[in-house]
Amino acid sequence: MAAIRFKKPSFKISEPLRTYLVRTGRETDVPITYTDLVHHTSSITLHDKSGKDTLWETLIYNPADLQYIHDCLRKIYAQLKVGGEVAMIEHLYIDRVDYCLYANTHPLRVRIVNRLNDLFDYFYIKKADASRIYGMELEHLLSPNKINYLVKGNTLIEEHIAGIPGDTFVKRYLLRNDYNPLRIAKEFVKFNERSLVQLLGDMRGDNFVVEIIPDFDDLYFRLRAIDFDQQCYEGSVKIYLPQYFKENNPIINLGFKTMSPVLEHQYQREERARMLTRVKAAQGQMDELLTAMEQDELSTPEHTAQLRKELAALYGDDAFLKCNSMGALVRTSLEMLEKHPVRQRHSINVLTEEYESAR
Repeated sequence: MAAIRFKKPSFKISEPLRTYLVRTGRETDVPITYTDLVHHTSSITLHDKSGKDTLWETLIYNPADLQYIHDCLRKIYAQLKVGGEVAMIEHLYIDRVDYCLYANTHPLRVRIVNRLNDLFDYFYIKKADASRIYGMELEHLLSPNKINYLVKGNTLIEEHIAGIPGDTFVKRYLLRNDYNPLRIAKEFVKFNERSLVQLLGDMRGDNFVVEIIPDFDDLYFRLRAIDFDQQCYEGSVKIYLPQYFKENNPIINLGFKTMSPVLEHQYQREERARMLTRVKAAQGQMDELLTAMEQDELSTPEHTAQLRKELAALYGDDAFLKCNSMGALVRTSLEMLEKHPVRQRHSINVLTEEYESAR
């Protein structure tokens, strides 16, 4: 089973990455920062509908500052959603600001409500971390999912990604009989492949969401990453394969029951082909991103050495052994999409045997 032993450190945004963010419109001016918002007078524990502690706290600000803070947050939401046109969101108000006690970046979650129909949305304000930004950019360029975020200095603002948390989906939806279970197994194979190619780690149940999509007479699914903190940091290749996390076992077991190795092979190849198409479509932007990434220190030398060795063994390709940074490993991983449309069959079998022996 995959395991992360230590908390990942946060990495500063380098000048090459900052240049990329400016050029792509991600870097912008905002009226209030993360540091401003964490200054509060008190807080109260936030409970869910069943009265369980969510591990979030709702922050209470000085009444003299509250209107200013809320106005700034509404302006940020306008920048995130409607190009900064505040007149378009006059009917929205800030309901609360929550602070997370356990996540790496200690995010702030802002709940904003439409007073015309009581519908609400969330967005997040965090301390900027280069790893997370690289992870979101790779997801935006390589996956079928688009990521909306802004950066200002050391402040990161992210759009909420809607969906059913993976662990909740397993508990409440996985065993329903109103859909074809092969569809969720198929999507997990594709999600597993995207995570590996992008070197996005720690895709356990609470770090991805499941979208349920009705279509004619059946339900379709899409798995989406929502946590990008573990982008190319760990040394073990298993961290980048969601199949190795025990929290995902119920979905994996469903795959064993419904999917043959031939189908798994097909869906893996389909996903790699689609990712290759996206790489070629965004070739200039991708190259600029990877060039910045190759110059950044995003992990330890020990983790980098371990991962290049394990990736070389997984693909049966020594090209990884020439990589001296995590950014170089990501670039080489993307090159494998064309060089190895499907990872070697012996690699698939080895991974399956290792997984089954660990169960």
